[in-house]
Amino acid sequence: MHALYELSVWLHILAMTVWLGGMFFLVLVVVPWLRTGDRMNAAALIQETGERFRTVGWVALLLAFATGVFNLWRRGVGLSDLLRPAWRASPMGRAVLWKLALFTSVLLVSAVHDFNLGPRATNAMQLAPDSPRAQGLRRTARWMGRVNMLLGLALVALGVILVRGWPT
Repeated sequence: MHALYELSVWLHILAMTVWLGGMFFLVLVVVPWLRTGDRMNAAALIQETGERFRTVGWVALLLAFATGVFNLWRRGVGLSDLLRPAWRASPMGRAVLWKLALFTSVLLVSAVHDFNLGPRATNAMQLAPDSPRAQGLRRTARWMGRVNMLLGLALVALGVILVRGWPT
């Protein structure tokens, strides 16, 4: 059972690495590079890149969730613990609750970005790249990506806290 737990931890870290690494690549490499070129082609490239990464990203998030639940269970944390005030007030309980809240936020921001705002921004960029609507949607989508990246970094920090404890 210990080998399964170690595999699950490894998959959990790998899933978050894929998701967060993809976010960094899009935000820090692809989008800035696209700003320097033809906006019509940029819209098509960001749409194709976004659609391909969307599948990878959602699989990574689902894998992170599944392995996270298993990892907690393996460490003795069950659903009933989430309902006990004494456990929620413990250092581990606080870290788990924060991690669950941030992960839920990541899922919500990702869903809005990937299935609503991103496609609308791309369509607006393809129709009229210099229009105020296209620019506003693009700016909002870019900020949502950045916020999600920061939430992801906070998730990594909370993962460390779960293993090592809160800093003193």
